[in-house]
Amino acid sequence: MTIEWHGSRLGFRRATHECTPEVLSVLDEAAAWLMARGISQWPARFQAAWVEEAISRGETWLVGLGEETAGTVTLDWQDRVWADVGGTAGYIHRLAVRRWATGLGSIVLDWAAVRARQRGVAALRLDCVRSNHRLRSYYEERGFRHRGDVPVGGAPGQRLEDGPVTWVSRYELSIP
Repeated sequence: MTIEWHGSRLGFRRATHECTPEVLSVLDEAAAWLMARGISQWPARFQAAWVEEAISRGETWLVGLGEETAGTVTLDWQDRVWADVGGTAGYIHRLAVRRWATGLGSIVLDWAAVRARQRGVAALRLDCVRSNHRLRSYYEERGFRHRGDVPVGGAPGQRLEDGPVTWVSRYELSIP
């Protein structure tokens, strides 16, 4: 699937273990920007261990614009945060774009919806920290429906069995 954005070709490629520093760089840039605005969506810095499993499964992607990496996203096919909700779905995690690529997130969401449709699932799901009202509004404007708030273990951006609790808001987009 070829996508043009601001006159440049946009490409999606699976991240490999060699790409881990690049994935972390994009995530850390986005996390720093959020923290500078007082938004506790993610930790100040991501650890490689938090992304390596998804990279190993082939679920993490780098988004390239021309020759530059503009963003990253993980699209996987299960998430225990949604265990109480039935149906098949794709799950978006760690969607981030570099500051110079602001606005690219909606294209990445569209790409994920196409991938989910190709896989034959009924919905695309994601979550964000409950207190991030601006991001919640953004998802709602994109057609995602709020599906409740749930506690998750660990710092914002983590998924642990224990540790501090972070409340997240879940959102779902039906795939036609």
